[in-house]
Amino acid sequence: MKIVVLVKEVPDTYGDRKLSLETGLADRAASETVLDEIGERALEVALTHADQNPGTEVIVVSMAPEGSAATVRKGLAMGATSAVHIADEALSGADLGLTAEVLAAAIARTGYDLVITGNLSTDGSGGVMPAMVAELLGVPHATALTSLEISPDGITGQRATDAGTMDVAAPLPAVVSITERMPDARFPNFKGIMAAKKKPFETLSLADLGIDADDHAWSRSIVLAISEKPPRAGGVKIIDEGDAGEKLAEFLVQNRLV
Repeated sequence: MKIVVLVKEVPDTYGDRKLSLETGLADRAASETVLDEIGERALEVALTHADQNPGTEVIVVSMAPEGSAATVRKGLAMGATSAVHIADEALSGADLGLTAEVLAAAIARTGYDLVITGNLSTDGSGGVMPAMVAELLGVPHATALTSLEISPDGITGQRATDAGTMDVAAPLPAVVSITERMPDARFPNFKGIMAAKKKPFETLSLADLGIDADDHAWSRSIVLAISEKPPRAGGVKIIDEGDAGEKLAEFLVQNRLV
């Protein structure tokens, strides 16, 4: 079985996150960049299955800037078989539509039986990428799973709902996304880090995938204006001088809270 895991480089969750006022894009120099934790959990699901099923091939796929190779290699150090890194300057600021098309093209080129990804990234938090990729690949998708069982013919799992849990199933090939309820990812050990240096690592451009970013300019999101968030204004303080109730009621009416 061939399992593709989508991973993403994001600004450190515990670091500063800022937008560039010139480009409207995330300022990746404002903090360290790391593999998104939800992507690591998705990789852990694939690696756990591979540990129990010899012959399983796990490929990490990431669309990231050229300087992100070291971050992507962490997936190899964790135990993935190989990695595919899509790096092209034309992808700077790519919206969800273009990103989905690029990832789907890379997955189709690599070949797959199952695609596993996180439900949403910690930077963009779009939450639609798994469904978009599945639509472009023309395969079933099961999203936001809290548990996952993989068999040679299909997958089964559970999704949390407001009313309880929902049992879902899909035949292979398929795309699934998992939530943070899945187990924590393993840490790369020294042996894995050294082995990662010799594992296949392919870097692809848009030309390799047969995609012209200019052809998708009509569908790309454009930032029209951006500014820093204004400082938070102080609240209204009401001092009780016998008329606090009237002042409070007046404040609620003025702010349409009643």
